[in-house]
Amino acid sequence: MNLATLIERNAAFAPNRPAIHFEGETLSYAAFNQRIGQIAGALKSRLGVDKGDRVAILSFNRPDYLALLYACARLGAMVVPLNWRLAVTEQLFILSDAGAKVLLLEQAFDGLLPALAQKSPDTAVVGLDFAPPGGSKWDSLLDRAPGDGRNPGADLSCPLLIVYTSGTTGRPKGAVLRQDALLWNGVMSQHMHDLSSSDHVLTVLPLFHVGGLNIQTTPALHNGATITLHARFTPEATLAAFERDRPTLAALVPAAIRALTNHPSWPTTDLSSLKAICTGSTMVPRHLTDRFAARGVPVLEVYGSTETCPIAVYTKLGGDPAHEGSSGLPGLCCEAAIINDAGTTVPPDSPGEIVVRGPNVFCGYWGDKQATEAALHGGWYRTGDIGRRDGDGYFWIQDRKKNLIISGGENISPAEVERVLREHGDVADCAVVGRPDPRWEEVPVAYVIKRAGVQIEAEALIAHLRSQLAGFKVPREIIFTEELPRTALGKVQHFMLKQLGTRSPQQGDNN
Repeated sequence: MNLATLIERNAAFAPNRPAIHFEGETLSYAAFNQRIGQIAGALKSRLGVDKGDRVAILSFNRPDYLALLYACARLGAMVVPLNWRLAVTEQLFILSDAGAKVLLLEQAFDGLLPALAQKSPDTAVVGLDFAPPGGSKWDSLLDRAPGDGRNPGADLSCPLLIVYTSGTTGRPKGAVLRQDALLWNGVMSQHMHDLSSSDHVLTVLPLFHVGGLNIQTTPALHNGATITLHARFTPEATLAAFERDRPTLAALVPAAIRALTNHPSWPTTDLSSLKAICTGSTMVPRHLTDRFAARGVPVLEVYGSTETCPIAVYTKLGGDPAHEGSSGLPGLCCEAAIINDAGTTVPPDSPGEIVVRGPNVFCGYWGDKQATEAALHGGWYRTGDIGRRDGDGYFWIQDRKKNLIISGGENISPAEVERVLREHGDVADCAVVGRPDPRWEEVPVAYVIKRAGVQIEAEALIAHLRSQLAGFKVPREIIFTEELPRTALGKVQHFMLKQLGTRSPQQGDNN
């Protein structure tokens, strides 16, 4: 058995049930299962994809994004979802680091191709909606491909996803999730949401994040429910879908909740079909969730990370309201604890590091043994997040991973931005911290020490950063300074810089 077996069984039980609605078209479970076989057969016969190979995809949300996931599960191959918000240089690093054999590419992102041809010429390129130079077009590749890609060696123990995450180091790391991690994550989602085959999930978050992919979307498909998929989030389309499509569930990051509830159509939009929404990715402001609660829609919170697939701790639909404001209890199929620096569990209500253990936890970072050993101890994943656990077992998140900035649901590693800044010849040293922002929760700002005797303008540094990094990672302000606060050992004290950066910039696009 592999993860694609779940779709095959749902197709057998209810072949005509809608699996995915997308842009006016509907795929039944029978048609979705057929598409999975078609894609698996084409990958295997036309591109030589086999067990252990990596297939990358750079695209907005589309049904074949999900079909590819299950096709790779059938083959025992791995999917590498690429964040389309990243700069080309960042995407190239991931493709090279993962050793992608194939890249499925939407034409909107074909600016990657010239650099890819130079850096990774052996990666086969397939255009999802166009014919790339020297590559194949998706429909032509799938046409009359032999077989359905079944591989007797593919089972639930096979790695399925390599999801690159910005942590506190200078380069992204690829968290490897096995098929069974998605299976157990789905069981916890079903428990959290009271999810059944009669549910209808609206998916507007990007599928390149485990939040968009695994909080509700894949669990719904495993349970025979229906998905309405949007190519990308816009508040107008989401509010219209609430009213027109009548979903029962949706997952939204806080920035999306803010955009929806600030929209002029919010007060008059019919939300009566929603039995709950789910949110997470950062510490969630109560005033935002209260906006849905005031309209009679319960808000569930989930705590986790890419490394936990992501469900680890959550509040359950119909759960105990006495613990409102907490992130909930450890999930049905995993453990969570609070430990001190010595690795010992601390008493209730004492702060410490949150650790998670269970079958939903990743099996390591791709090609990075040192980082894996630092993160996993005796099966426990050390999140680096600080929280406490009350006497009833509920978790309360108090602080995020050291120095990590979360802006509009996207993780930003200050170390990564600092590395690129230091590559500029006129920068002697720098530090990047998050500053509160009314729209995105946080945005990055940079404190920069110039090299002696040089004249450099902030605009030049911004242009340098934009050439190497995704727009949302580029600091909204460059602050030149003579020195940075440091410890006795010379380490920059980021927390002191954060205390200086309390004023908020004007709202702008997070891209």
